[in-house]
Amino acid sequence: MDPIEACRLIMDTYAAKILVACARKPKHALELSKRLDIPIAACYRRIHVLEKAGLLKAVDRALTQQGKRIMLYQSMLKNAYIFFEGGKLRVRFQMISGQIEDFGGEWKEIKLLPEAEEEGVGGLVRPLERDENEYEGTDESEVEE
Repeated sequence: MDPIEACRLIMDTYAAKILVACARKPKHALELSKRLDIPIAACYRRIHVLEKAGLLKAVDRALTQQGKRIMLYQSMLKNAYIFFEGGKLRVRFQMISGQIEDFGGEWKEIKLLPEAEEEGVGGLVRPLERDENEYEGTDESEVEE
């Protein structure tokens, strides 16, 4: 998983709500859906994504009053850190087991834009630096660009 995917995963509203709700005690999908106001299908999708990433784990099974078996999920994430320094992005997950997972390596630079586009983003050009005294006493509306 790259650092941007890791950021998206924990910053997703539903995923974040599920991780927080399951941090102290295991919960089942129906309880999460109802208490967090998440549609049940979306709740199960996020649970599966979080399980696949190792951030959520099915830790127990319980029986409903109707005799149906349900899974109880516990958050495996203790801390999450997002670092942005010197134009480089790194994400660190500290798990409750003590294991640390880093995404982005040793401050690996993520190129979001091709180098040709970095100077003028999306057709925009940076304004030229001007001498502050150049237009002294002139109304800005009178200045031709």
